Amino acid sequence: MSDNCSHDCGSCSENCASRDMREKLNAKSSVKKVIGVISGKGGVGKSTVTCLLAVTAAKKGLKTAVLDADITGPSVPTAFGLTEKAMSDGEFMYPVVTAKGIDVMSINLLLEDVTSPVVWRGPVLAGAVKQFWTDVVWKDEDVMFVDCPPGTGDVPLTVFQSVPLDGIVIVTTPQDLVTMVVEKAVNMAKMMNIPVLGLVENMSYAVCPKCGEKLDIFGASHVEATAEKFGIGLNVRLPIKSDVAKLFDEGKIEDADVSAVEKFFDGVFASVEQVKR
Repeated sequence: MSDNCSHDCGSCSENCASRDMREKLNAKSSVKKVIGVISGKGGVGKSTVTCLLAVTAAKKGLKTAVLDADITGPSVPTAFGLTEKAMSDGEFMYPVVTAKGIDVMSINLLLEDVTSPVVWRGPVLAGAVKQFWTDVVWKDEDVMFVDCPPGTGDVPLTVFQSVPLDGIVIVTTPQDLVTMVVEKAVNMAKMMNIPVLGLVENMSYAVCPKCGEKLDIFGASHVEATAEKFGIGLNVRLPIKSDVAKLFDEGKIEDADVSAVEKFFDGVFASVEQVKR
Protein backbone atom coordinates (compact mmCIF):
# COMPACT_ATOMS: atom_id res chain seq x y z
CA MET A 1 0.00 0.00 0.00
CA SER A 2 1.26 3.49 -0.86
CA ASP A 3 2.21 5.84 2.01
CA ASN A 4 -0.18 8.35 0.45
CA CYS A 5 -3.09 5.93 0.19
CA SER A 6 -6.48 7.67 0.16
CA HIS A 7 -8.31 4.34 0.62
CA ASP A 8 -10.33 5.18 -2.50
CA CYS A 9 -9.48 2.09 -4.54
CA GLY A 10 -11.96 2.95 -7.29
CA SER A 11 -9.90 5.91 -8.46
CA CYS A 12 -6.45 4.52 -7.72
CA SER A 13 -4.05 2.81 -10.10
CA GLU A 14 -1.64 1.58 -7.43
CA ASN A 15 -1.03 -2.16 -7.56
CA CYS A 16 -1.70 -2.98 -3.90
CA ALA A 17 -1.53 -6.67 -3.09
CA SER A 18 -3.83 -6.13 -0.12
CA ARG A 19 -6.85 -4.90 -2.01
CA ASP A 20 -9.48 -7.05 -3.65
CA MET A 21 -12.36 -5.22 -5.32
CA ARG A 22 -13.82 -8.26 -7.06
CA GLU A 23 -17.59 -8.52 -6.87
CA LYS A 24 -19.23 -11.76 -5.77
CA LEU A 25 -21.77 -13.61 -7.84
CA ASN A 26 -25.28 -14.02 -6.50
CA ALA A 27 -26.20 -17.27 -4.79
CA LYS A 28 -27.98 -18.63 -7.88
CA SER A 29 -24.92 -18.28 -10.12
CA SER A 30 -21.81 -20.32 -10.84
CA VAL A 31 -19.06 -19.39 -13.30
CA LYS A 32 -15.95 -21.55 -13.29
CA LYS A 33 -13.64 -19.56 -15.57
CA VAL A 34 -13.75 -15.99 -16.90
CA ILE A 35 -11.76 -14.73 -19.88
CA GLY A 36 -11.72 -11.05 -20.85
CA VAL A 37 -11.30 -10.08 -24.50
CA ILE A 38 -9.77 -6.63 -24.90
CA SER A 39 -8.17 -4.37 -27.47
CA GLY A 40 -6.11 -1.23 -27.21
CA LYS A 41 -8.10 0.44 -29.99
CA GLY A 42 -11.43 0.07 -31.73
CA GLY A 43 -12.19 -1.49 -35.08
CA VAL A 44 -10.02 -4.58 -34.71
CA GLY A 45 -12.85 -7.12 -34.59
CA LYS A 46 -12.77 -7.75 -30.86
CA SER A 47 -16.45 -8.66 -30.64
CA THR A 48 -16.11 -11.03 -33.58
CA VAL A 49 -13.21 -12.78 -31.87
CA THR A 50 -15.18 -12.94 -28.60
CA CYS A 51 -18.09 -14.61 -30.37
CA LEU A 52 -15.86 -17.05 -32.26
CA LEU A 53 -14.16 -18.10 -29.01
CA ALA A 54 -17.57 -18.58 -27.37
CA VAL A 55 -18.84 -20.62 -30.30
CA THR A 56 -15.70 -22.76 -30.16
CA ALA A 57 -16.17 -23.39 -26.44
CA ALA A 58 -19.82 -24.33 -26.92
CA LYS A 59 -18.97 -26.72 -29.76
CA LYS A 60 -16.56 -28.46 -27.40
CA GLY A 61 -19.40 -29.13 -24.99
CA LEU A 62 -18.64 -26.38 -22.47
CA LYS A 63 -21.51 -24.45 -20.90
CA THR A 64 -20.65 -21.01 -22.27
CA ALA A 65 -21.64 -17.42 -21.55
CA VAL A 66 -20.86 -14.01 -23.01
CA LEU A 67 -21.06 -10.84 -20.92
CA ASP A 68 -21.16 -7.89 -23.30
CA ALA A 69 -19.37 -5.13 -21.36
CA ASP A 70 -19.25 -2.81 -24.36
CA ILE A 71 -22.22 -0.82 -23.09
CA THR A 72 -22.07 2.03 -25.62
CA GLY A 73 -21.33 -0.19 -28.61
CA PRO A 74 -22.99 -3.55 -28.00
CA SER A 75 -22.88 -5.95 -30.94
CA VAL A 76 -22.94 -9.43 -29.40
CA PRO A 77 -26.77 -9.80 -29.61
CA THR A 78 -26.62 -8.94 -33.31
CA ALA A 79 -24.00 -11.62 -33.93
CA PHE A 80 -26.18 -14.28 -32.33
CA GLY A 81 -29.44 -13.03 -33.82
CA LEU A 82 -30.98 -12.25 -30.43
CA THR A 83 -34.07 -10.05 -30.54
CA GLU A 84 -35.96 -11.04 -27.39
CA LYS A 85 -35.48 -9.07 -24.19
CA ALA A 86 -33.75 -10.31 -21.06
CA MET A 87 -36.22 -11.17 -18.30
CA SER A 88 -36.20 -10.13 -14.66
CA ASP A 89 -38.01 -11.49 -11.61
CA GLY A 90 -37.63 -8.20 -9.74
CA GLU A 91 -34.47 -9.37 -7.99
CA PHE A 92 -32.35 -10.98 -10.68
CA MET A 93 -31.99 -10.73 -14.44
CA TYR A 94 -31.71 -13.76 -16.69
CA PRO A 95 -29.51 -14.04 -19.80
CA VAL A 96 -30.96 -14.66 -23.23
CA VAL A 97 -29.98 -18.02 -24.66
CA THR A 98 -28.74 -18.36 -28.24
CA ALA A 99 -29.96 -20.99 -30.68
CA LYS A 100 -27.16 -23.34 -29.65
CA GLY A 101 -27.21 -22.71 -25.91
CA ILE A 102 -24.84 -19.81 -25.20
CA ASP A 103 -26.03 -17.48 -22.40
CA VAL A 104 -25.74 -13.78 -23.30
CA MET A 105 -26.29 -10.54 -21.41
CA SER A 106 -25.98 -7.18 -23.13
CA ILE A 107 -27.46 -3.71 -22.72
CA ASN A 108 -29.22 -4.20 -26.06
CA LEU A 109 -31.20 -7.04 -24.49
CA LEU A 110 -32.67 -4.51 -22.05
CA LEU A 111 -33.38 -1.50 -24.29
CA GLU A 112 -36.79 -1.11 -25.90
CA ASP A 113 -35.12 0.34 -28.99
CA VAL A 114 -31.71 -1.16 -29.78
CA THR A 115 -30.80 1.91 -31.83
CA SER A 116 -31.18 4.22 -28.84
CA PRO A 117 -27.77 5.59 -27.82
CA VAL A 118 -26.53 4.89 -24.31
CA VAL A 119 -25.45 8.36 -23.22
CA TRP A 120 -24.07 7.63 -19.77
CA ARG A 121 -21.03 8.85 -17.90
CA GLY A 122 -18.27 6.50 -16.80
CA PRO A 123 -19.52 5.61 -13.31
CA VAL A 124 -22.96 4.64 -14.64
CA LEU A 125 -21.41 2.53 -17.39
CA ALA A 126 -19.21 0.84 -14.81
CA GLY A 127 -22.22 0.21 -12.59
CA ALA A 128 -24.06 -1.52 -15.43
CA VAL A 129 -21.11 -3.86 -16.00
CA LYS A 130 -21.01 -4.75 -12.31
CA GLN A 131 -24.73 -5.52 -12.39
CA PHE A 132 -24.27 -7.80 -15.39
CA TRP A 133 -21.89 -9.81 -13.21
CA THR A 134 -23.70 -9.68 -9.85
CA ASP A 135 -27.40 -9.38 -10.72
CA VAL A 136 -27.66 -11.85 -13.61
CA VAL A 137 -28.26 -15.54 -12.98
CA TRP A 138 -25.31 -17.25 -14.67
CA LYS A 139 -26.18 -20.88 -14.12
CA ASP A 140 -23.43 -23.53 -14.14
CA GLU A 141 -21.19 -21.78 -16.68
CA ASP A 142 -17.94 -23.58 -17.51
CA VAL A 143 -16.49 -20.49 -19.18
CA MET A 144 -17.55 -16.88 -19.64
CA PHE A 145 -16.12 -14.45 -22.19
CA VAL A 146 -16.30 -10.75 -21.34
CA ASP A 147 -16.36 -8.53 -24.41
CA CYS A 148 -14.74 -5.29 -23.21
CA PRO A 149 -14.88 -1.92 -24.96
CA PRO A 150 -11.61 -0.77 -26.52
CA GLY A 151 -8.97 1.16 -24.63
CA THR A 152 -8.04 1.36 -20.97
CA GLY A 153 -10.83 3.59 -19.61
CA ASP A 154 -13.53 3.26 -16.96
CA VAL A 155 -15.31 0.15 -18.23
CA PRO A 156 -12.24 -2.05 -18.93
CA LEU A 157 -10.87 -0.95 -15.55
CA THR A 158 -14.15 -1.94 -13.90
CA VAL A 159 -14.01 -5.36 -15.55
CA PHE A 160 -10.41 -5.85 -14.40
CA GLN A 161 -11.20 -4.78 -10.83
CA SER A 162 -14.71 -6.14 -10.30
CA VAL A 163 -14.88 -9.39 -12.27
CA PRO A 164 -12.59 -12.26 -11.18
CA LEU A 165 -10.84 -12.68 -14.52
CA ASP A 166 -8.68 -15.75 -14.97
CA GLY A 167 -6.90 -14.01 -17.84
CA ILE A 168 -7.32 -11.88 -20.94
CA VAL A 169 -6.96 -12.29 -24.68
CA ILE A 170 -5.72 -9.24 -26.58
CA VAL A 171 -7.02 -8.60 -30.10
CA THR A 172 -5.12 -6.47 -32.59
CA THR A 173 -4.40 -6.05 -36.31
CA PRO A 174 -1.15 -6.20 -38.34
CA GLN A 175 -0.46 -2.46 -38.50
CA ASP A 176 2.75 -0.73 -37.46
CA LEU A 177 1.21 0.79 -34.33
CA VAL A 178 0.28 -2.66 -33.03
CA THR A 179 3.24 -2.95 -30.66
CA MET A 180 2.40 0.29 -28.87
CA VAL A 181 -1.29 -0.59 -28.62
CA VAL A 182 -0.57 -4.08 -27.30
CA GLU A 183 1.95 -2.71 -24.81
CA LYS A 184 -0.73 -0.46 -23.29
CA ALA A 185 -3.04 -3.46 -22.82
CA VAL A 186 -0.23 -5.63 -21.44
CA ASN A 187 0.81 -2.94 -18.98
CA MET A 188 -2.76 -2.52 -17.79
CA ALA A 189 -3.01 -6.27 -17.22
CA LYS A 190 0.25 -6.24 -15.26
CA MET A 191 -0.98 -3.39 -13.07
CA MET A 192 -4.06 -5.43 -12.19
CA ASN A 193 -2.24 -8.78 -11.86
CA ILE A 194 -4.25 -10.35 -14.70
CA PRO A 195 -2.50 -12.98 -16.87
CA VAL A 196 -2.31 -12.31 -20.61
CA LEU A 197 -3.33 -15.65 -22.10
CA GLY A 198 -2.91 -14.97 -25.80
CA LEU A 199 -2.68 -12.52 -28.67
CA VAL A 200 -5.01 -12.59 -31.67
CA GLU A 201 -3.98 -10.80 -34.85
CA ASN A 202 -7.32 -10.34 -36.56
CA MET A 203 -7.68 -9.41 -40.25
CA SER A 204 -4.12 -10.69 -40.57
CA TYR A 205 -4.37 -11.61 -44.24
CA ALA A 206 -6.75 -12.47 -47.05
CA VAL A 207 -6.65 -15.55 -49.24
CA CYS A 208 -6.92 -15.06 -52.98
CA PRO A 209 -9.99 -17.06 -54.12
CA LYS A 210 -8.30 -17.94 -57.42
CA CYS A 211 -4.76 -18.98 -56.51
CA GLY A 212 -4.87 -19.38 -52.73
CA GLU A 213 -2.05 -16.90 -52.11
CA LYS A 214 -2.07 -15.13 -48.73
CA LEU A 215 -2.29 -11.38 -49.20
CA ASP A 216 -1.13 -9.05 -46.42
CA ILE A 217 -3.81 -6.42 -46.91
CA PHE A 218 -2.82 -4.37 -43.86
CA GLY A 219 0.91 -5.06 -44.03
CA ALA A 220 3.19 -7.78 -42.78
CA SER A 221 2.25 -9.69 -39.64
CA HIS A 222 3.74 -8.57 -36.32
CA VAL A 223 2.02 -11.09 -34.09
CA GLU A 224 4.88 -13.50 -33.42
CA ALA A 225 7.43 -10.77 -32.74
CA THR A 226 4.96 -8.87 -30.56
CA ALA A 227 4.02 -11.97 -28.59
CA GLU A 228 7.69 -12.78 -28.04
CA LYS A 229 8.49 -9.21 -26.94
CA PHE A 230 5.83 -9.26 -24.23
CA GLY A 231 6.21 -12.91 -23.24
CA ILE A 232 2.78 -13.95 -24.52
CA GLY A 233 2.87 -17.69 -25.06
CA LEU A 234 -0.05 -18.11 -27.48
CA ASN A 235 -0.80 -16.24 -30.67
CA VAL A 236 -2.88 -16.77 -33.77
CA ARG A 237 -3.44 -15.06 -37.12
CA LEU A 238 -7.06 -14.88 -38.25
CA PRO A 239 -7.77 -14.12 -41.91
CA ILE A 240 -10.22 -11.66 -43.39
CA LYS A 241 -13.25 -13.78 -44.27
CA SER A 242 -16.30 -12.21 -45.84
CA ASP A 243 -18.44 -15.21 -44.91
CA VAL A 244 -17.74 -14.67 -41.20
CA ALA A 245 -18.64 -10.99 -41.48
CA LYS A 246 -21.85 -11.96 -43.30
CA LEU A 247 -22.80 -14.51 -40.65
CA PHE A 248 -22.14 -11.92 -37.91
CA ASP A 249 -24.39 -9.39 -39.61
CA GLU A 250 -27.12 -11.99 -40.19
CA GLY A 251 -27.07 -13.18 -36.57
CA LYS A 252 -25.72 -16.59 -37.50
CA ILE A 253 -22.23 -16.48 -36.00
CA GLU A 254 -22.84 -19.92 -34.46
CA ASP A 255 -22.73 -21.34 -37.99
CA ALA A 256 -19.21 -19.97 -38.61
CA ASP A 257 -16.22 -22.18 -39.30
CA VAL A 258 -14.10 -21.89 -36.14
CA SER A 259 -11.23 -24.13 -37.23
CA ALA A 260 -8.83 -21.17 -37.45
CA VAL A 261 -9.36 -20.34 -33.77
CA GLU A 262 -9.84 -23.83 -32.34
CA LYS A 263 -6.20 -24.65 -31.55
CA PHE A 264 -5.72 -21.19 -30.03
CA PHE A 265 -8.79 -21.71 -27.84
CA ASP A 266 -7.50 -25.08 -26.66
CA GLY A 267 -4.24 -23.44 -25.57
CA VAL A 268 -5.99 -20.55 -23.85
CA PHE A 269 -8.41 -22.82 -22.02
CA ALA A 270 -5.60 -25.12 -20.92
CA SER A 271 -3.79 -22.11 -19.47
CA VAL A 272 -6.93 -20.91 -17.72
CA GLU A 273 -7.40 -24.32 -16.12
CA GLN A 274 -4.09 -23.77 -14.31
CA VAL A 275 -5.12 -20.41 -12.85
CA LYS A 276 -6.06 -20.35 -9.19
CA ARG A 277 -8.31 -17.51 -8.06
